[in-house]
Amino acid sequence: MVAPLSPSQEDYLETIYQIGLKKRAVRSKDIARSMKVTRPSVTGALQSLAEKGLIQYEPYEFITLTPKGLIAARRVVRRHTVMHDFLTKVLGICRAEAEEQACRLEHAISGDLTRRLALFVEFLESCPEGIEAWAERFNCFRVGRRAECVCEASTLHAAAPKSADSKSK
Repeated sequence: MVAPLSPSQEDYLETIYQIGLKKRAVRSKDIARSMKVTRPSVTGALQSLAEKGLIQYEPYEFITLTPKGLIAARRVVRRHTVMHDFLTKVLGICRAEAEEQACRLEHAISGDLTRRLALFVEFLESCPEGIEAWAERFNCFRVGRRAECVCEASTLHAAAPKSADSKSK
């Protein structure tokens, strides 16, 4: 089991993973350029990740994720993707803002919350009306036109669990 990673270490793993998808060879200068950091900062981070067994790293050589590093990187990417989808598809946040927020939130959400958010988005996408209709009603509610956006009472009653009092009637 890998010791907990800092948000910065997770960002480096995510960056290495993303660069590796585009280019087979990942170099420290590519990481520095992508993350907008100095090469000495990259070197320190790479040494730390190598000590944790997450990457193969030798100065002036290509950087590769180890099997443990690949698993950790995919988890970070998954949390980022799920959070980005939730922010854009459900809350209607613009892509640029969602990207920025997903980068922050991906380090704080648990695996369980990630699964639940992904399932919630999937649930909304599977609704007959589609996620767009739901998101439109939510936006209407959010901007203060709540009376126009109330869910149908019949839908709420049909979905609500029966109380002990109503079952005995």
